[in-house]
Amino acid sequence: MKLRGIDFGNVLGASGVQGFFGEGYWFHKMWHLFGLNFDGMTFVAKTATLLPRKGNMPLTRHYTPRQLFPRCVKAKPLRGVMLNSVGLSNPGLGALLGTGEWQKRVTPFLLSIMSLADTPKKRLEEMRLMVETIGFAKDSFSKPFGLQINLSCPNTGHDPRELIGESAKVLEIAASLGVPVMPKYSIASAPIQAVRELNDHPDCDAICVSNTLPFGWQGVDWQSVWGSKTSPLAKLGGGGLSGETLCPLVCEWIARLRDVGFTKPINGGGGIMCLEDVNRYHDAGASSAFLGSVAVLRPWRVKAIVNQANNLNWR
Repeated sequence: MKLRGIDFGNVLGASGVQGFFGEGYWFHKMWHLFGLNFDGMTFVAKTATLLPRKGNMPLTRHYTPRQLFPRCVKAKPLRGVMLNSVGLSNPGLGALLGTGEWQKRVTPFLLSIMSLADTPKKRLEEMRLMVETIGFAKDSFSKPFGLQINLSCPNTGHDPRELIGESAKVLEIAASLGVPVMPKYSIASAPIQAVRELNDHPDCDAICVSNTLPFGWQGVDWQSVWGSKTSPLAKLGGGGLSGETLCPLVCEWIARLRDVGFTKPINGGGGIMCLEDVNRYHDAGASSAFLGSVAVLRPWRVKAIVNQANNLNWR
């Protein structure tokens, strides 16, 4: 998938699947002994906000999870699904840029940012400040990068449908960076026709879909998928679902978006757990895939899935 002449490859990581800087997580080190590696997958940083945010996942001074098994994450490996209510825990965009880690990367990658303000006006102002902050550091980056703008996270306390309507203004603000811009949506909150309008927006280079599905969303049979209609993370807002349940739902959404005339690149992901799932996204009309929960639930499959994605000719 090339955006503005920059090759971001056929397969990306979900935001944060390798942490803020590509360091990964403690269990990845264990699975490296059994063949896990992310070679051939484009790095996408964990989402940053303008100001530090405590969220629900305590972090170390190196911005990695403090707990081996964070209480804001629940997994059911046998069902192939997991929930998280991390709540965008991060030290703030300035602190992350201040480490210099992103600037040292030697291949193209994407940053991920999100505004958490409680009104459209404040969210747009936060977006301007984040874009300016990245702009000040842009010349120190060793390699080209793109910007993924999260407009869909279910764990931040405001209605994501409001954010969809702000897409055009957000894209105009981000355009000043002069880098590829990819807004990220959830099928739970992104109307097909609304996203279709971005096809004509000059500052939208591609879209990414889907983020997690908020617990309780009517498109999922929660009793069947999770074994309960009550989220174990109810006290933390319910959390967002990832894993194999998402694959057919997201593929159907992408196919419908293509049917109404959306022609720009689509980075599609959610529930890619095996080689056939990659083919499903390819056949649905995606331009590239992204991998997330498989790195937790089926880490031994990551290498083969990445290879499969890189062997396909994408739209």
